[in-house]
Amino acid sequence: MRIGEIADRVGVTPRTIRYYEELGLLGGGLREKGSHRLYTDGDVERLQELVRLRDLLGLSLDELVELGEAEEERAALRNQWHEDPSDEERLAILERALELWQRRLELVRTRQRRLDEFASELEEKVASLRSRRREVLRHAARV
Repeated sequence: MRIGEIADRVGVTPRTIRYYEELGLLGGGLREKGSHRLYTDGDVERLQELVRLRDLLGLSLDELVELGEAEEERAALRNQWHEDPSDEERLAILERALELWQRRLELVRTRQRRLDEFASELEEKVASLRSRRREVLRHAARV
């Protein structure tokens, strides 16, 4: 796929894709000299995941880069796993993978706590406004 096609499919601009490439979040696509970049289904999936994390968790670009690096490390660990390592090596792979997934989970939980705090603030504001509305309705009914 060309950059415009992948942009339309994922719902971002070609500029976003190029910027993500500059940050190392996304490979530069396959490109022959003088031709358009071509992207694979794997590139599309990676970009979709990045956009999902960015939008869902409100991640900064630095956090996206950190997650992208962690994903590359997880991919390398998967490759090592399939190279028929010893039991000791498999244990080391699992330990490292566990660390990476725990870091990702903590990021999600931190965002979740912030969202819960924000939701509580909004609930308090709504309750306050409802109380004021009741007061005005009572006052208007007496007049």
